[in-house]
Amino acid sequence: MTPPRTGRHDREHIVGVALDLLDRFGLPDLTMRRLATELDVQASALYWHFDSKQDLLAAVSDRILARIPEPSAGLDLLAAARAVRDALLTHRDGAEVVMSSAALRPGPSRAQDVLRSALPEDVDDADLAATAVLQFVLGHTTLMQQRMHGESHGAASTAGALDDGATDAAVFEAGISLISLGADRAKLRH
Repeated sequence: MTPPRTGRHDREHIVGVALDLLDRFGLPDLTMRRLATELDVQASALYWHFDSKQDLLAAVSDRILARIPEPSAGLDLLAAARAVRDALLTHRDGAEVVMSSAALRPGPSRAQDVLRSALPEDVDDADLAATAVLQFVLGHTTLMQQRMHGESHGAASTAGALDDGATDAAVFEAGISLISLGADRAKLRH
């Protein structure tokens, strides 16, 4: 359902409508033209608020990641990684949107900040480690969302779908555990 308009279209409202379109139609069909039609404006009017579609997707990405707890929440690495994954899974193609923004807008994000804060203080190059964890989470969650999308359209087998959730959780936890183990070993060598 499209978020209610609160007067003139502002940046926050446009991002909310874009998220609604993302959930209904997916990333491939989230176009500036479709968004403008939904808002009952000309597509060119959107460029008053966003320099480009990528700028809009960056704002959508930020909104998706806003669900993640503050970096100071005292989460361990697995809990922080789960929080990032859960935020991505809240929206259809959420991982792909965030991945696209991370690729084209390098630098820290709320996700990286919470992952960095969950690492032990003595980990060498915590920024690099947080980036590695984020990339694992993004890749894993993208695979999950692609499979779910395929299954919903009959393109993938739904046989064993109940097992896939358990397998996905086990793979996710194994990946984060391996990264944690690597971080622990790296700090022992120095």
